[in-house]
Amino acid sequence: MLAMNKKNIVYAAFIMLASVAMLSACRDSKSTGLEYARNMYDPIAYNQDQPNKNFANGQTAQTPPANTDPIGFVRYEFANTPEGLKAAEAAVVNPLPITEKNLLEGKHYYEVFCGVCHGAKGDGKGPITLLEKGITAPAFHGEGKESSRGGLMSELPTGRIYHTIMYGYNAMGSHASQLTPSERWKVVMYVQQLQKIK
Repeated sequence: MLAMNKKNIVYAAFIMLASVAMLSACRDSKSTGLEYARNMYDPIAYNQDQPNKNFANGQTAQTPPANTDPIGFVRYEFANTPEGLKAAEAAVVNPLPITEKNLLEGKHYYEVFCGVCHGAKGDGKGPITLLEKGITAPAFHGEGKESSRGGLMSELPTGRIYHTIMYGYNAMGSHASQLTPSERWKVVMYVQQLQKIK
């Protein structure tokens, strides 16, 4: 009987502790209860959308100073105009060396982003152009393949190809947001290989 009472006392104590814990948690609706390492939950820095009394305009997110670029940003100085195209043709050269690795990566990016219209072999017979009537894409090789910007497609200079990838032309949209500058240069390198096909 004494053992029975001890068991009941332990159960009663446990139920009392559980009740106290539950009731203490309900005491304050704004309380989050006990937390371990509180400083790991609350950041020291301001969030960009929070008000901030440290700046005159009261905003945390500030406009960057003039003439600054984000890390990794590569500035392209040529405008999307006929004059910008001519300047790019004359001044732009591929900064990457022609290597097997760069050509393989250029081929991959070309097939993903360009081959659907221009064709995997650069013949202008991509899946989209074959399916859609009236849509044609320039071929990079072959006799008499004229560019809509003038000159033969097989003789397009480096700067013109890069400028077209950067801004797009006619039905082709810009690929600046899909390809980084180095990826664009690898595509240019691969297109120039396609231009050599007879």
